[in-house]
This record gives sequence, structure tokens and C-alpha cells, in this order.
Amino acid sequence: MKYRMYVDEVGHASHKSCRDELYRYLSLTGVILELGYVKDVVVPALEGMKARFFDTHPDDPVILHRQDIVRKNPPFQCLHDPETCLEFDRELLQLLNDWEYQVVTVIIDKQEQLERYRVWRHDPYHYAMQVLLERYVTWLELHGFTGDVLAESRGGREDQRLKASFEGVWTAGTEYVRHEQFRVALSSKQLKVKPKANNIAGLQLADLIAYPSRKGLLQARNNLPAAPDFGAQVLEILHRSKYLRNRAQKIEGWGTKWLP
Repeated sequence: MKYRMYVDEVGHASHKSCRDELYRYLSLTGVILELGYVKDVVVPALEGMKARFFDTHPDDPVILHRQDIVRKNPPFQCLHDPETCLEFDRELLQLLNDWEYQVVTVIIDKQEQLERYRVWRHDPYHYAMQVLLERYVTWLELHGFTGDVLAESRGGREDQRLKASFEGVWTAGTEYVRHEQFRVALSSKQLKVKPKANNIAGLQLADLIAYPSRKGLLQARNNLPAAPDFGAQVLEILHRSKYLRNRAQKIEGWGTKWLP
């Protein structure tokens, strides 16, 4: 069985913004899906839901983007109607609950990284991606699967740097996962990078999950109660059955990971 991990980020990678609480944290969320399941189940269901609620066309498809949905920006303006919004939320939550996928969220406190490591200055995005890959490869190895990785494009130069970093991990391994494990589990040494505008179902799913997952981690870290909103319902689904777990069913350190 061939799997793919779709990666979405929330926050900014630069250390320059870490003193501002709004930009202190960077999170990467990986959503792991079997490719045949994406084709046969996820894509038809997702496109069917879009067709029922929004003005979509194969030549100009609606791309689900959490921020635009929350703000009800076009093409999601129909969600200003309370009944339509409630019906859409219910259907989306049902899909998020019923679909078969696994989730890993890695979050890095950039300010703590700077304070703890006065000399070591690993790029936060690449650091988080490396840790994300370690968990993905370990999961693939445990089940005897192979897979690859598709990340949302960050722009020409950044994409090239990220591809080079990915290939470096594949070639040399990490402190915790040997390069032989990466080479066996990952079907390609090249990271796939594409924009959400390509209407990639896995990237849209990752976008919908990434922010609630990050918010839940921050709330738990600061002992804050979860607000009873849509994001809290997504988080409940993740904790119930989607976050990656070890053999003892532990989520922390596997499906969720704090850095440094």
C-alpha cells in the first residue's frame, strides 16, 4: 500500500518574529492517507460536498481554505446563511470523522529555541519537518508500508531549500532514524511541492485540520479550556481516532510533538 503525507504549516518560520506572541509558534501538520483511498473515497466525497454548497466547476474548482471559510469570503458567501452554515459544518465534521487518515502535528516555540540554543540556529521549518518525517517513517516502517510526502508550496527559493533539506534527511538520516530506514520507507528522495490551487484534496484536508490542531496544543500547553466551537469539534475527532499513536496508544510524542 502506498501512502502520502500532506503537509500544511501555520505560523511563520523566521526567528525574527518570535518575540511577538502572534508569531512565536510555528506548526506543521501532516495528514497521512493511502493514495488509492484518496482517489476512490476522499476526492469524490469532497467534490460532491463542494458541488452541493458552492458554485464550483471543473474549470474553476472551489478550493477549501479554512481562513476564507471562517470569514465567509467568496466563494463561501452562502455560509452567511445560518442554516446553510450549520448544515455545511455538520457534513464536513462527518467527513472528517468518517475518513481514514492519520495526523501528526509538530509545533515549535521559536523564542524558546533561541533562548535554549545560543549557537545552534536550525531553520524552524526544516527542524519541524525533520521531526515530522521521523514519525511518518517510523509509522510506515511499523506497518510495512511505503510512502512519499507532498507539502504546500512556499515559493520558488523556499521550495528549493526545503527539497534540498528533505533529500539531506533521506541521504543521511537523523539522530533518531537511520538513513536506511528513510530509504526503505520513503519511495522517493524528492519532496513533492504543489500549491493548494491545484485542487489537491489532501492539502485541503491538511489545511482544515492544521489550525485546530495547533490551537489545541497551545491551549493544553497553557492549561486553557477549549472554546466550544467548530475547531474544538475537529480537535475532538483528532484525539478520538486520528492522531498517530504508539503501541501503547500514547499520542504525545507521536501524533503531537512540542519542540525544542
